[in-house]
Amino acid sequence: MIDDILKDASERMDKSIEALQREFKKLRTGRAHTSLLDHITVEYYGSDVPLSQVASVGVEDSRTLTVSPWEKPMVAVIEKAIMTSDLGLTPATAGTIIRVPLPPLTEERRKDMIRVVKAEAEQARVSVRNNRRDALHHLKDLLKNKEISEDEERRAHDEVQALTDKHIAVVEEVLAEKEKELMEF
Repeated sequence: MIDDILKDASERMDKSIEALQREFKKLRTGRAHTSLLDHITVEYYGSDVPLSQVASVGVEDSRTLTVSPWEKPMVAVIEKAIMTSDLGLTPATAGTIIRVPLPPLTEERRKDMIRVVKAEAEQARVSVRNNRRDALHHLKDLLKNKEISEDEERRAHDEVQALTDKHIAVVEEVLAEKEKELMEF
């Protein structure tokens, strides 16, 4: 029972960190990265599909992404989807290849991005702590129902805390890495 609670808490904390990493991938740094366009959807035969399902996305150089649609009529649709996205990018079309230049980030924009990154990291920390709270609540229920002893509950409590500390440290590590990436010129 205790092992199940610890395993569940660990898995949920891992998911919190994965969600943080996905959010960080969406944030634009000074370098071109294909994951920047992952969340963009385009209309394809009446339904919205991810960009990666109608085109291949590649990195031309450190400041330029290339998008190669698999069908010629999709060029205009993809270009419009990139322009209307929240990324603030202006694609340039050359035949069937769409080039997406990434303008350099200003110092002010970098600081804004760091504020956003810190807020995302704080949300991840809160999520990890909520998972800890849930696990401890389950342990208290087991103790109250006399399914485990007080010593077992105390040991499990310490294990949950160690798990929480480990996951919070990972969040801090991911945050420091992203801040460093944002401050590179």
